[in-house]
Amino acid sequence: MTIFPEDKETETEIRGLCAAEVEERIRQGKDNRADVGTGLTTAEIIRSNTFTYFNFIFLVITILLCLVGSFRNLTFLPIIIANTLIGIIQEIRAKRTLEKMSILNAPHAIVVRDGSQKQVASEELVEDDVILLRAGDQICGDASVLSGEVMVNESLLTGESDEINKTQGDELLSGSFVVSGQCYARLTHVGMDSYISKLSLEAKSMERTEQSEMIRSINQLVKWVGIAIIPIGIVLFSQSYFFNGETIARSVTATVAAVIGMIPEGLYLLATIALALGTIRLATKKVLLHDMKSIETLSRVDVLCVDKTGTITEPGMQVSHILWRRQVMEENGAEGDKGLWDREALQGMLADYVYASTDNNATMDALRAALDKMPEAKAGRRRPSHIQAFSSANKYGSMTFSDGTYFLGAPEFIMKDSYDAIAEEIASYVQKGYRLLLFAKQEADGILPLGYVTLSNPIRANAKETFSYFKEQDVAIRVISGDNPQTVSEVAKRAGIEGAENYVDATTLDSKAKIRDAVERYAVFGRVTPKQKQLIVKALQEAGHTVAMTGDGVNDILAMKDADCSVAMASGSEACAQAAQVVLLDSDFAKMPEVVYEGRQVVNNVGRSASLFLVKNIFSLLMSVFSALFMITYPLEPSQISLISMFTIGIPGFLLALEPNRERIKGHFMRGVLVRALPAGLTDVLAVGALVICGQVFSLPPEDVATAATLLLCVVGFMILIKISKPMSGIKYAIVIGNIAGLIFAGIFCHQLFALSAMSKVCVLLMVVFAFAAESLLRYLSLLVEKIDCKF
Repeated sequence: MTIFPEDKETETEIRGLCAAEVEERIRQGKDNRADVGTGLTTAEIIRSNTFTYFNFIFLVITILLCLVGSFRNLTFLPIIIANTLIGIIQEIRAKRTLEKMSILNAPHAIVVRDGSQKQVASEELVEDDVILLRAGDQICGDASVLSGEVMVNESLLTGESDEINKTQGDELLSGSFVVSGQCYARLTHVGMDSYISKLSLEAKSMERTEQSEMIRSINQLVKWVGIAIIPIGIVLFSQSYFFNGETIARSVTATVAAVIGMIPEGLYLLATIALALGTIRLATKKVLLHDMKSIETLSRVDVLCVDKTGTITEPGMQVSHILWRRQVMEENGAEGDKGLWDREALQGMLADYVYASTDNNATMDALRAALDKMPEAKAGRRRPSHIQAFSSANKYGSMTFSDGTYFLGAPEFIMKDSYDAIAEEIASYVQKGYRLLLFAKQEADGILPLGYVTLSNPIRANAKETFSYFKEQDVAIRVISGDNPQTVSEVAKRAGIEGAENYVDATTLDSKAKIRDAVERYAVFGRVTPKQKQLIVKALQEAGHTVAMTGDGVNDILAMKDADCSVAMASGSEACAQAAQVVLLDSDFAKMPEVVYEGRQVVNNVGRSASLFLVKNIFSLLMSVFSALFMITYPLEPSQISLISMFTIGIPGFLLALEPNRERIKGHFMRGVLVRALPAGLTDVLAVGALVICGQVFSLPPEDVATAATLLLCVVGFMILIKISKPMSGIKYAIVIGNIAGLIFAGIFCHQLFALSAMSKVCVLLMVVFAFAAESLLRYLSLLVEKIDCKF
């Protein structure tokens, strides 16, 4: 589409920079590269995984054990090093995968250089470049309009949703996006000097709220454990050394064992790796996550808001009919003024409008394609004296030619109070699910309807299957569209959306109270403005729902920004894709169940494995309190804690986290973890506490008691492992049996490394008795905890 400059100076500027000028600006650092991303660099990933609070604690523990000569109890070091390396490798791997996918989905711009247009990545632009901006484009640098006229939305910068008209000489801010129209603009500030870069740097320095319930819960657990281990460690060492008269070496090793048992060293790593692997798996299915934690959010969604075009239907649009009002009235047997021009003249007028339009959207592309096939529509191209581009707020555009002003858009918005005059004659087309546009002319006594254009989008082949899946998962669908509500309702019915017959015209929802009432009553919303989409999302959230918003156009961005999770179709506007957390690179809405499945696998598996980690933490914490109250030395050594952790927690926990899991997420993450872990943790404390007391009664050597306690904890560990693995499968049996075999091998061939000694017959008998008692105790405590949980 050509824009006609108003003077020779502007025409010269529109030729753009030459290659030499571009190179010179790159040398001067005036390109559009800006390091304002929130993603971590490789160095930052290494530092964040290495220099952690708990790694510092482990370093102190290592130094203390070395000072007292207890080198055997450094068995935890390989696990800590492996955890750190795995975390670094997986995060870097996920980062590189996402970077490759992001490059494919990076924003581009049309630049004018040496008098010709070409598409380049936005970061390749330089200061003074002339760019072409069209509807849906995000403005990639501060710029000044040279020629043309656009409507711009600066909501992502200012929070205000009003569309601002920009003409020659007006300034454009980077980060805003073009709603309608077309213009040439010269970049004035790029890269780190642009407005959006300065805002992004400021935002990057601010603390961000963690949106993932799972990560937030784990962070809270890690925080409180980190605070608790210091005073508990001091108390245990003091009690062992000063009150029980133990040696420094024995006191240090006992204290270290308790502290190591309380540290959930693998839990955060497990969650991070699970999320990273889920992100990589989705990337192979052409689903890009700007934030990998968004898969958890989407898996918890109970209301999914979708747009009609590009989501329920294919993104492409096609003209089904071009109908002149004379023809429509005759078909309906209506009398009255049927129009002033013949078909050929009207077709030429529509062609003049369409070919002069600066709108760059699916509707106008479909009209141009249809008119290109009509020879009579190519003659008599006229140039308008004024153009009002289509606006999603107004729902129509207009042009003024020498013989008057013409309108093209939504009939009810163009006709307003006179809409009833044409409502009946277009009803049949609306009922069939067509999107209908009115072509009209301004007359002295009002608006004169000239004809109609019907457009259609084919329903996606897998739409019914996809929406059926969400229905089965109790996810409610809300269709939010700018089209006629009856039309949207018909399309939604054909797509199999439950409640599609319940629709409302959003023009009647003129207050927040009406919107709050409507979101629970209606499944389909038509004639929705961008601001109303945002209010609908907020109303659903206020009603206690977790909301996901899908879209492909600039009119969806406001709602996507406020939704709990936002999903964009890559075939839509770049601004929309960049604003979303999840981008469907092949624009296939049927991939949504895959994203939900990944989220469920991550949350359910991490939650299940987290309960294994928490059993050890609960036991160590309560056993430390037990030891302090009864004035006994903590019974286990660090190497024994490492053995228990390796075969009943670490290895099975990570393997179970990789298992496919499509179960619905139920309840809160940490509450579910505690319900599963608390019975086993209490069982461990009661069983080991009783064993230690009996050991003192029978005067058993501390080494025998420690060995018996280690084996008893392993038995209970495998009990809880089997319990949380149900229903069992071949893979789960292999995990359990493999870890039991590993434990037996380590106990036989590495018994000295893990401080396991031969036990007396009395000690073996006590261990067997308490092992059987532990099974019954675990079963009854589980029932008790579940019963209490149900009441609350």
